Amino acid sequence: MAAVGAVSALCDNVEMATRIEAVRGDITSEQVDVVVNAANPALAGGGGVDGAIHRAAGAAELSAACAQLGGCATGDAKLTPGFALSARWIAHVVGPVWRGGGEGEAKLLASCYRRALELADDVGAASIAFPAISTGVYGYPRREAAEIAVATLQATPTKVALVRLVAFDEPTAAIYEELLGQS
Repeated sequence: MAAVGAVSALCDNVEMATRIEAVRGDITSEQVDVVVNAANPALAGGGGVDGAIHRAAGAAELSAACAQLGGCATGDAKLTPGFALSARWIAHVVGPVWRGGGEGEAKLLASCYRRALELADDVGAASIAFPAISTGVYGYPRREAAEIAVATLQATPTKVALVRLVAFDEPTAAIYEELLGQS
């Protein structure tokens, strides 16, 4: 799927310059080394991004690989092969459920982005695609989540050359584009 409305910004990290871009599209068709999955703590396929990634990667194989990982804590990430996806790897992150903002949600959400980048660095990935973590059924407000995503990605040292923020809908894409345009 072609990216619609791509906007990018260069960020000077300790490791190297990382390009961050926003696109509207289907994360399962991204041509990157690592696709990030907005997973649940059991790493059992669900709805939204999680269900779409499981279906596109091959639900039986991905579910079996996830079952061997023993779940994942909120704010953390675990890696599996990409199976039938174009991406070689899937980084499963568990974002926080929005509870009003006073229960450490921002810190946990930022941790998801950092941990996925760490795993991407561990496997030598040059590119990674993120969905809007926690903004679906977990209820995190889009703007606050996007601000945390962009700020964390800009501040996190990484060897990853390309970070793509993939928005499923136009309102989320517009927020990413606005934030990256200010960079």
